[in-house]
Amino acid sequence: MLIVLHMMKFNSASIFILLFCIGIATAQEDRRLLTIDRIYASGEFRQDYHPPIKWIEKGEAYITMDMQSGDFVRYETASQQSSTYLSTQSLIPNKGEKPLRVEDFTLSNDESKVLILTNSKKVWRSNTKGDYWVYDLNTKKLSKVGNQFPASSLMFAKFSDNNKFIAYVHEFNIYQENFKNGETKQLTKDGTEDIINGTFDWVYEEEFGCRDGFRWNKDGKYIAFWQVDASNIKDFYMLNNTDDNYSKVIPVQYPKVGENPSAVKIGVIHTKKGAINWVPVPGNSKAHFLPRMQWINVKEVLIQQLNRKQNHLKYFIYNVSTQKIKEVYSEQEDTWVDIDYPDVASNSWGMTDELVIEDGKAVLRMTENGNWRHVYKIDLNTNDKTLITKGEYDVADKYIATDTDLYFNASPDNSTQRYLYATDLYGKGNLRKITPTSFQGINRYDISPNGKFAVHSHSNSTKPRTQQLISLPDHKTIKQLVTNENFIAKMDSLSLPKTEFFKVTTDEGIEIDGKMMKPQNFDPTKKYPVLFYVYGEPAGQVCLDRWESMWRMMLAQQGYLVIMLDNRGTPCLKGSQWRKSIYRKIGQINVDDQAAAAKKVIEWDFIDSSRIAVQGWSGGGTMTLNLLFRYPEIYTTGIAVAAVANQLMYDNIYQERYMGLPSENEEDFIDGSPVSHAKNLEGDLLIIHGTADDNVHYQNTEMLMNELIKHNKQFDVMPYPNRAHGIYEGKNTRRHLYTLMTNYLMEHCPAGGK
Repeated sequence: MLIVLHMMKFNSASIFILLFCIGIATAQEDRRLLTIDRIYASGEFRQDYHPPIKWIEKGEAYITMDMQSGDFVRYETASQQSSTYLSTQSLIPNKGEKPLRVEDFTLSNDESKVLILTNSKKVWRSNTKGDYWVYDLNTKKLSKVGNQFPASSLMFAKFSDNNKFIAYVHEFNIYQENFKNGETKQLTKDGTEDIINGTFDWVYEEEFGCRDGFRWNKDGKYIAFWQVDASNIKDFYMLNNTDDNYSKVIPVQYPKVGENPSAVKIGVIHTKKGAINWVPVPGNSKAHFLPRMQWINVKEVLIQQLNRKQNHLKYFIYNVSTQKIKEVYSEQEDTWVDIDYPDVASNSWGMTDELVIEDGKAVLRMTENGNWRHVYKIDLNTNDKTLITKGEYDVADKYIATDTDLYFNASPDNSTQRYLYATDLYGKGNLRKITPTSFQGINRYDISPNGKFAVHSHSNSTKPRTQQLISLPDHKTIKQLVTNENFIAKMDSLSLPKTEFFKVTTDEGIEIDGKMMKPQNFDPTKKYPVLFYVYGEPAGQVCLDRWESMWRMMLAQQGYLVIMLDNRGTPCLKGSQWRKSIYRKIGQINVDDQAAAAKKVIEWDFIDSSRIAVQGWSGGGTMTLNLLFRYPEIYTTGIAVAAVANQLMYDNIYQERYMGLPSENEEDFIDGSPVSHAKNLEGDLLIIHGTADDNVHYQNTEMLMNELIKHNKQFDVMPYPNRAHGIYEGKNTRRHLYTLMTNYLMEHCPAGGK
């Protein structure tokens, strides 16, 4: 009314100008705010991307793809002199056809041939099945590999080191193809959906990162490979109800908790004779895992074996000439032994070999038998262990060993960050920080084989990802690869939330890392609602100093305090006891820590304890349910996505690694499962799940729904038809999903300071 009264003093032209200016100001302010449509539909927030770099000549040069022309370009790393390595025009299969769409490529050992993956299809997590083509740089010819087989049916094609052959998997069998005459030889003949040669079943891929299941030796005479016998693994059936008039059954070989794992063995093929020798790994093949295998020299294979409980690791060396096997290393823990330590801050996932040094006489292994996770040299002849990284800190991820140094990621002073360090390879030198102090936050490195160069990626809570080519160990920039200038300018035009890191100490005396996003116009005299974004299991750390989700930025803009907490059991760099304390207590210790820390947080003057929401995905969805059910006095609203409602319904490798065997402590599985506490629900709950989730089965949601119905608890549920664990398949899915979650949060836990 006051504005209207003042406006009455102006003529109509003045009023029009005033309204026009107000409209411009409002529009400008609106452009400073994020919306679901801007994030998930407009395409305006795309970040820059640099195609992968393939190191050649040990790192003195590299090959990458030119994003404009599609040509492969060779660069001298130090000088950046460039030349066309392979033009797009060379990749046209036949006249009149388009060039191949290169999805990935590798080089032969002598760098004379390029192997190209195209037309790929998804197998479980990733696109690991497709067509392969070889371009010979000497003959200038392009030829298709496995031309006699159907399209998109080959897996893991790779050159032999002697450059004479290529091998690949087709329909669970391994084949070898001769470059000169095109002759194809089938090396294994018993492959079926149950007898799997050269690749793996679902659970080995999901929990051990195992996909590519065969390895050439250096002279090309032998191929070592895994054979998985999944004939006794039960199928879990998913239903596709939307693509036809009748539902389609989709079976997945899935060993649930308590079920025996697949029987796995390793064979060595003499590629010329075709004979297969099976490695006599001691023990019952159905009672242990063989998650890693690698050649350490031309005649010896290093094999890693884990027992069923995953707390006893053994190394064996098998000699293909003598056909004898010997144990060379053993490691035991009261909790569990990790095969790899893929750091959550580096997004690394998959199979990694142990670093071989001293001409195959020793390997480097990360282990945490002591108070901290460190790198040791394992002498394969004497079984002696030598500590390489020394001090009261955790190694986050090892990268590469040169003749004199080991490079690895760590952050001794701040678990929310990651930096590159180096130390003497023989454990005699001091710890040296390589990353400059100007790169505060999360740093990742792809280091060249000779250790002289690296691709360095960096981000923190205020700076989006950038990427540069650097020299080592001086960390000097050779070339900026990704500046993200347009994206950064777009971010600078927004009213971005402010991010703060903090620590709280629970009544039990546990110090918890926290991260909080505040609205830019935050007023400490008002009380704000909180969204706790959670994960809380061994596979994830949420309080990291890195660029955040734009959806969570949007919620902070709209008046929520978005808070993250890392409880015990998360892979923080806080010592082995921190991480291993969760053993047999998932769903208990981690949940109690989260709630205890949240109690401290909501005591702050500017937090409205009547508006406390929690949201998480996968393990975070499980945490959301447990918090809502076990601590209804704290959390009023929950959004659980793809949650494990019953630990006994998840796969055996993951759940038994951290919880033990249900035959010994089933009560821990039950007590840690949200379904056991569903009767306590008091707040508002939205359950979201993809019906084609092959990881956390939709079955979990239906079991939880039944329990909630049994106790007359009201809730909301959204099944996404034929969507997998990531819920992204199909047009508009992500936009719909985040609209749903935003609307639910706004309705049941209103935004804004009061």
